[in-house]
Amino acid sequence: MTKLTRRNFVKAAGAAATLPLVGRPALGGEPLKAAFMYVGPVGDFGWSWAHDHARQLMEAEMGGAVVTSFVESVPEGPDAERVLRELAQQGNKLIFATSFGYMNQAVKVSQMYPDVYFEHATGFQRTENLATYNARFYQGRSVLGTIAGHMSKSGIGGYIASFPIPEVVMGINAFTLAAQKVNPDFKTRVIWVNSWFDPAKEADATRAMIDQGVDVITQHTDSPAPLQVAEERGVIGFGQAADMTSFAPNAHMTAIADDWAPYYVSRAKAAIDGTWKSGDTWWGLKEGAVGITPYNPAMPASVVAAAEAVRKGIIDGTYDPFAGPINDQSGTQRVPAGGTQDDGQLLTMDWYVEGVQS
Repeated sequence: MTKLTRRNFVKAAGAAATLPLVGRPALGGEPLKAAFMYVGPVGDFGWSWAHDHARQLMEAEMGGAVVTSFVESVPEGPDAERVLRELAQQGNKLIFATSFGYMNQAVKVSQMYPDVYFEHATGFQRTENLATYNARFYQGRSVLGTIAGHMSKSGIGGYIASFPIPEVVMGINAFTLAAQKVNPDFKTRVIWVNSWFDPAKEADATRAMIDQGVDVITQHTDSPAPLQVAEERGVIGFGQAADMTSFAPNAHMTAIADDWAPYYVSRAKAAIDGTWKSGDTWWGLKEGAVGITPYNPAMPASVVAAAEAVRKGIIDGTYDPFAGPINDQSGTQRVPAGGTQDDGQLLTMDWYVEGVQS
């Protein structure tokens, strides 16, 4: 994982500027060749699986107008540049780089191939032919936190975290704040595994947390290993990026589901008809990019109702995951009463709310 973070470059990158492509023609009658680069295996049943599932849905919806390919398990770093160059050289005109750590490489390669459209998931640096897109996962974390606050008997949640970038930090904070609305004394213990996909590390971290009194597990890593351990140890948990019920039918309460297909379809259509433009897209529950999978039938009806109230409140704007007052770990007020965090503050978030033990 690159040490590059949003907060290191957000000022230089600008605030989600949209740079139109000038004079780019439509592709004509040939099928659009689109390629995807994944950080994990498509069988991770999480992040990379969700992107690949969306790729298949896009190809099916677009019929013969689009043909796709993918490369899986590409490390974040120099190897990503090589893969991106090869995909461009193979004639792909729309290339999706689907992990934060591909950012420097996507920027560089987009400048080498100005006639190719590039898309970078969760990034913030753009060029004339490189766009960025993301999903507001923190909104789903608020739903999960609400459930955790109601169902945890110990009042201690465990969070298996990948890397301390703002994307992950805001999720930890949203989860904790939502749980604290139910139980003001709720604590979230965080273990960093420094990987997006490492089932062994994720499982070991989960066991360590449960041994420390955690009775509800959530994660910002991609394998079902934490849920499998939760199932074995008799605690509850939440899936990541997709429904993981099959791995833990008793432990799995629900999951955040990533639905990238609508975005992929819209970008493929834009590439075909010549209207593609560089810019930034950040969709959430309202737009359907983030979803909540079916709730476990074992969840009490009152908990389901509370979770749904949060989900619907985020969609209609009556629930703000970061409504103040909010204090950080040191007790310093970060958000005053009546205040919130705007997108710029969320995208550079590098502090934890009170109650997070990281």
